[in-house]
Amino acid sequence: MPLLLSFSVALLPILTVFLLLVVARRPADQAMPGALLVTAGAAGWVWQVPGAYIGASLVEGALIAAEILFIVFGAILLLNVLLASGAISVIRQSLLGLSNDRRVQLIIIAWLFGSFIEGASGFGTPAVIGVPLLVAVGFPAMAAVLATLIIQSTPSTFGAVGTPLVFGMAAGLGGVPAVNSELAAEGVTLAQYIAQIGVRAGLIHGIIGTFIPLLLVMTMTYMFSGNQPKGEDPLLWKFSLLAGLAFTVPYTLTAIVIGPEFPAMVGGLVGLLVTVGVIRRGWLQPQQPWQFPDPQTWPEAWLGSAMPHLRPPPPSMTVLGAWLPYGLLGGLLVLSRLNQLPLKGWLQSVKLQWPSIFGTTISISSTPLYLPPTLFLVVVVLTWGLHRVRAKAMQTALGQTWPMLKKTALALGSAVLMARVFINTDVNGAGLSSMPLTLADGISALAGQSWPLFAAIIGMIGAFVAGSVTVSNMMFSLFQFGVADTIGKAPEMVLALQTVGASAGNVICVSNVVAAAATVGLLGREGPMIRLLLPVVAFYLAMAGLLGLIATL
Repeated sequence: MPLLLSFSVALLPILTVFLLLVVARRPADQAMPGALLVTAGAAGWVWQVPGAYIGASLVEGALIAAEILFIVFGAILLLNVLLASGAISVIRQSLLGLSNDRRVQLIIIAWLFGSFIEGASGFGTPAVIGVPLLVAVGFPAMAAVLATLIIQSTPSTFGAVGTPLVFGMAAGLGGVPAVNSELAAEGVTLAQYIAQIGVRAGLIHGIIGTFIPLLLVMTMTYMFSGNQPKGEDPLLWKFSLLAGLAFTVPYTLTAIVIGPEFPAMVGGLVGLLVTVGVIRRGWLQPQQPWQFPDPQTWPEAWLGSAMPHLRPPPPSMTVLGAWLPYGLLGGLLVLSRLNQLPLKGWLQSVKLQWPSIFGTTISISSTPLYLPPTLFLVVVVLTWGLHRVRAKAMQTALGQTWPMLKKTALALGSAVLMARVFINTDVNGAGLSSMPLTLADGISALAGQSWPLFAAIIGMIGAFVAGSVTVSNMMFSLFQFGVADTIGKAPEMVLALQTVGASAGNVICVSNVVAAAATVGLLGREGPMIRLLLPVVAFYLAMAGLLGLIATL
């Protein structure tokens, strides 16, 4: 089959998602089942993928979707318990005491706290934690979802203690003769080679990520100001850039000095300490705090169906006590991801497996205790005791959590199932490469020597479809290595662009958008949200491409 024809067919699933969600503005629970049918049809009729492989891909996708729903469940339940105890009201007052400017609160919660959580846990956790927290302190649901999706760019390459590189890219490159020859020529191990890629990715992210707080503030002030005057400095640009540097400088230095496991966590923690210190001293703070319009005037599009209702906090609850559940969650996530401690091994010791599903090469494996929501549930139980929440209130919190999962299951499940069918088209009767590699081949054939300008786009496509930077790196790392070797460009830089692009695609991947929106009941508006996020992704890809092109001249 000619490359142009196979490329066009491989593009159909992505075009279907884009046309239904973004152009036709259909809700995800209508668009994604349609995209799944198109993908399965192309896989079966054009790629001639055996039915057993399509069925196995659907089973694999169902397990992954269940794990994501488990994450959403844990985050919503924790929020509902904190609402029941009155802790959210105390957290809200503490943030207002730090600064009552919504732009400053956004940077603290979404950018810095969210980046720390991404570094510790990954897999969409910053959004499902950050969105309810932002809404609880007074943000429109739409603003909260957009903000927490935007920040899942810069830290994502090093998310979940470096999983996208340490496991994702290593799995894509490991055991390949051409890669082994490159390692031998450079005199390094695969782990050292991955660390070198991480340094280059950290430098690229460090430059681009410095401007992410500015983009966050720009998005909020220009989309959610109503008819208010913008003020003397609507972008709060000095403070925004400081918050960007407070994260990206330690983030990049950690990638250079320590390795790919801790940049996002260190950047988030150091950034929080620096930025909060600056706020407390009154440096670079606005004279006139920026606020949203009166909530009574908010358009329906800004609101979710699960907006939290704050109750008065108990007089005995302190600020430290209110924040303690989030502190415990962050601490447990970090401790459970460190190889130096036995906790990780204990949690991973319980494993559910189904090898060779339906006699295929596709297998599934899950470590339920190691998933972030297991730790959410631990924190929920601890909060129940620490905050002395009544049993009836706990029962109510649990009852309010289940309906949100039911509303999002179809959209999220269809998105993940579509991704697995799309990815698992490498075994086929048509003699074609998998759909993702066919797309990559088509783009590389057009790019030639200017490939570094486009390499990040391939990573973005992988993350957009698969919903994971790790999976994108698994799919495309060897392809990117081969293209770089063929055109005589440094493979380390091209591979860095791959993971940077995947991090940009993480912002708009459908499963992340659906999961984030589900936490506040903002369902059915996934397409408009993706459309609003496209300029941020385009900025990230353009900057990465230009930096990559300059670095490989």
